[in-house]
Amino acid sequence: MTKETFLHAKHVSLGAKMVDFAGWHMPVQYTSIIEEHNNVRNNVGLFDVSHMGEVFISGKDSLEFLQKIVPQDISKLVYEKAVYCQLPNEKGGLIDDLIIYKLGINYYLIICNASRIDEDVNWMSLNSKGFDVKIDNQSHNYSLLAVQGPKADELLRTMGLDTLQDSFTIKPAKILNRKMYVSRTGYTGEDGYELLVENDFAEELWDKILEYGKPFGIMPIGLGARDTLRLEAALHLYGNDLDEETTPVEAGLSWSLPKDKKEDYNGKSVIMEQIANGGRKKLVGLKMLDKNIARHGYDVYYNGVKTGVVTSGGISPVLGANIALAYVDNKDIKVGSTVQVMIREKLHDAEVVKKPFVDKRNKIRI
Repeated sequence: MTKETFLHAKHVSLGAKMVDFAGWHMPVQYTSIIEEHNNVRNNVGLFDVSHMGEVFISGKDSLEFLQKIVPQDISKLVYEKAVYCQLPNEKGGLIDDLIIYKLGINYYLIICNASRIDEDVNWMSLNSKGFDVKIDNQSHNYSLLAVQGPKADELLRTMGLDTLQDSFTIKPAKILNRKMYVSRTGYTGEDGYELLVENDFAEELWDKILEYGKPFGIMPIGLGARDTLRLEAALHLYGNDLDEETTPVEAGLSWSLPKDKKEDYNGKSVIMEQIANGGRKKLVGLKMLDKNIARHGYDVYYNGVKTGVVTSGGISPVLGANIALAYVDNKDIKVGSTVQVMIREKLHDAEVVKKPFVDKRNKIRI
């Protein structure tokens, strides 16, 4: 059975084109993907991301438990801060990628991908043996709204956001006199916030954000523009760019992996060996040199030899070009190399380019 968020009726009333995504009936677009994309880059957009998972971790062994299941050093995570991390299996492959927030002493919030909530909670439960820890999946009790774009901060301040914060933080806050958690991360490459609220306030909050956002040019944004925005920012999508056969090193996430963490964790030996010597493949950015689009699953060739596969691909409205992410296994391929993508049984040239494709503007400092 396809699930619906508490905002489903709002999307339908706005005339959104609805699609099934990760078991949820979600809006893919309201007007056009390009219009919505450009509005987030230039103004502000409102996203329903209530399909994401919220899992709370508590108990006296919370820190030790998290140290076992993720590569990042959670002991360095301070109160009300967040860290991007991964959930590896015993071979270093990725069960999911996560954001972990520290809400208090022995109290954490994990945001999971919608398609992986059950797998994540099951893996955490399997790894909790011997730890005094509570794993509390509250995904069904919360709605999550994202406000993204260069005008996001100003908009929410007009609504009474009563707390200042850097990027990758979370704080209890009040908007319209209702309590919620407000975080500042995002999945677009732009500045923005996520508002975690109890379900009974979701519809009112959605309407009020659109009302207060009118002077800022706000638009509701569907999954289509969410995908093109994250692709321009070279942000990974689980199931495309990440899976259980891919390590964080191979995915280009070595920047998030501490080299000096003492505690053992699932997949550590594989991950540390790859940090030292490289993985079996690497994720590269591609810019098509013609008007063809490299789609997920298309083969990549180098000097006439198949060398990899496209994981994500589409248009870049900002660049006016077609871009893609792809895994390749030839170590000679680097920025500036020319590869070919097999599209409808013909090879089309693409240049390997630096990631992200578009400069991020989400490194906010108050």
